[in-house]
Amino acid sequence: MNRATRHEAPPKVVRGVALHGDPAREPCFTIVNTDAEMMDWPDMSDESRRERLHRHMNNECVAMEIAAQSLVDFPEAPWDLRLAIARQAADESRHVAVLLRRFRQLGGEVGAYPVSNYEWNLCAMIGDLPGRLAIENRTFEAGLIDILGQLRTTWRAAGDHETADALEAILADEITHVRFANRWIKALTERDPRVLLHVAQAIRFLRAVNQALAGTPGEVNAAGTVLTEGRLAPPAVYVDGRLEAGFTEEEVHEVLRQAGFRSILPGTLA
Repeated sequence: MNRATRHEAPPKVVRGVALHGDPAREPCFTIVNTDAEMMDWPDMSDESRRERLHRHMNNECVAMEIAAQSLVDFPEAPWDLRLAIARQAADESRHVAVLLRRFRQLGGEVGAYPVSNYEWNLCAMIGDLPGRLAIENRTFEAGLIDILGQLRTTWRAAGDHETADALEAILADEITHVRFANRWIKALTERDPRVLLHVAQAIRFLRAVNQALAGTPGEVNAAGTVLTEGRLAPPAVYVDGRLEAGFTEEEVHEVLRQAGFRSILPGTLA
């Protein structure tokens, strides 16, 4: 399942790292490349809530585009795997529509805040499907499980139950996206152990890009928010969600270790 990606966007170099060019966006969008160029507020003011939804909306669009592009790039993949990826693309499209509707209800104007296509820029550089699943689904979408596990509570505490309900519905879908990737990476590895080499190469590339783009502690973003260790503080680990998505207890323990044992809803691992 190796295939060089062939997309129209020219490549880009960010802080010395070669990445894939951005997907098409309407002229109203301002595309940036680093956290420092983004706007983000730590509170739940009206401005902060609109920016959070705007950012999330674009991220879901990127996830849809990655899934759709994988169907194009890897037509020889097993049919059941392609079907799962197609369903993911449909889910992500629905998420975009839900977030856009809520964003507009809160008075938002599309393009009002900068967006980053980081996941696309990185994933489109991965020329094999197992590696792409390892990065997009098993890493980025697994991270989104943690984020949504925390944010649904944050939005409810702010009195916005409508947005919290939408995030809970999205969370349920994201768990299925991570689960099918975990199952298929395992199945593909059992068929051909060399698949692990592609996964390892993708993870090394991800780490190199993250290191290059991490910035410096104390860096301030476009909204004046101080970044923690070059990035905003990471979310707590949503243990139950990761277990439901097919991670083993040992893998979750490792995530907890890396996150300083910060967890919510520990459930089985309590």
